[in-house]
Amino acid sequence: MHSSHLLLEEPIRMASILEPSKASFFPAMTKIVGTLGPKSRSVDVISGCLKAGMSVARFDFSWRDAEYHQETLENLKAAVKSTKKLCAVMLDSVGPELQVVNKSEKAISLQADATVILTPDEGQEASSELLPINFDGLSEAVKKGDTIFIGQYLFTGSETTSVWLEVSEVKGNDVVCVIKNSATLAGSLFTLHASQIRIDLPTLSDKDKEVISTWGVQNKIDFLSLSYTRHAEDVRHAREFLSKLGDLYQTQIFAKIENIEGLNHFDEILKEADGIILSRGNLGIDLPPEKVFLFQKAALYKCNMAGKPAVVTRVVDSMTDNLRPTRAEATDVANAVLDGSDAILLGAETLRGLYPVETISIVGKICAEAEKVFNQDLYFKKTVKYVGEPMTHLESIASSAVRAAIKVKASVIICFTSSGRAARLIAKYRPTMPVLSVVIPRLKTNQLKWSFSGAFEARQSLIVRGLFPMLADPRHPAESTSATNESVLKVALDHGKVSGVIKSHDRVVVCQKVGDASVVKIIELDD
Repeated sequence: MHSSHLLLEEPIRMASILEPSKASFFPAMTKIVGTLGPKSRSVDVISGCLKAGMSVARFDFSWRDAEYHQETLENLKAAVKSTKKLCAVMLDSVGPELQVVNKSEKAISLQADATVILTPDEGQEASSELLPINFDGLSEAVKKGDTIFIGQYLFTGSETTSVWLEVSEVKGNDVVCVIKNSATLAGSLFTLHASQIRIDLPTLSDKDKEVISTWGVQNKIDFLSLSYTRHAEDVRHAREFLSKLGDLYQTQIFAKIENIEGLNHFDEILKEADGIILSRGNLGIDLPPEKVFLFQKAALYKCNMAGKPAVVTRVVDSMTDNLRPTRAEATDVANAVLDGSDAILLGAETLRGLYPVETISIVGKICAEAEKVFNQDLYFKKTVKYVGEPMTHLESIASSAVRAAIKVKASVIICFTSSGRAARLIAKYRPTMPVLSVVIPRLKTNQLKWSFSGAFEARQSLIVRGLFPMLADPRHPAESTSATNESVLKVALDHGKVSGVIKSHDRVVVCQKVGDASVVKIIELDD
């Protein structure tokens, strides 16, 4: 199955480029995070998104209330049930996001070379001369010559719906700016980004805390996307907050790197966070365009070596309104995969885009094609060298399992795990075949009631490249006698057969604990 994997160093046969892409049960090893919103919240559309390859649903609280998102989530649950496709939930905090408030929702036309005043007085009506904002410290943060960018929801870089401003003077609490390009701002809320300027607001706002402790707790969120993470302390603070909220002590924190400040403290943030989201929209404004690709490559490499999932955003903006991505966008998605991205995050494309299902499908197909030419051999050597010697017990088992699977051309690696750590370590070495992570639930108690762990761990692997979870029957412990393991293994193999990953006569590598020892074994399947 995997002998067709090319290395990018080899000349790619033109004939292989003309072969049609084959559909498979797992559309791609790279995961897709879809943001659910007005155009993607019905059961039908969400079912379509799940079938097309979405494995994490993102709920963006920078607009609409908890009730609205709850309705969407109930529809997601119904879609998961009907499609039998697992999906994790990510809550995206608002953080210190500056916004222009346009209560009347009338379109605002701004002309190049005219001036406009940004005022903290939110009672004022927004117009082409005056824009009210939700922050009263802007006048103290900026100075003459600074640049400010305003766009709807997300910065598309499309110069007719987003505007560049240059600060010409500060008058009391107001900031007077010169408009650099003509644009029309439509809608009730636009994001404002002051380039390379520190905004003195907490990373987790009071509103965020309220949403997490109500909506987040009620729905047992799998991931918290921590917007505008600037320091490792931000992650520690968020973790401490989550640890007091019942089941949310298990929620993983993904630090969203959106500005120069976060970039400067990247290494410390990576140590603290469970994963990283490279928010290229905002970063693309803080960084000169020619530096964005460098940051992407360096950050993805660091995440890969640390074995932590990395998510890339803003890849197919044009698909918000169009059925096909541009050539540059299609190449960009493939490059994100080749650079080592675990997942691609779609924002406006699925939130308010016209073609959410098609977008997920096309991004999945591009990822699958890029994975075929991913130089796994080189990557494996690089990772082993980076980890160095002596390796930890678990790291050595994980790398051995991947090496064995590649040598025997196994069709899948099956890993028994209760915390999910072993499976994530195997995925860190980027095997060319899927890793079936069989999560064995553990019985735990809070002195009041007994419950099984495992659901969080299973869903959290839905953002890791190449990792596909299944929850085992709780009666089968992760480390046990060979008899119980055989029955769980049979369930896993049957799951693999049904999904078309495993066929008769295939070889399968199994990684499991037997007593105190970790074992990697190779099985050859009969008819």
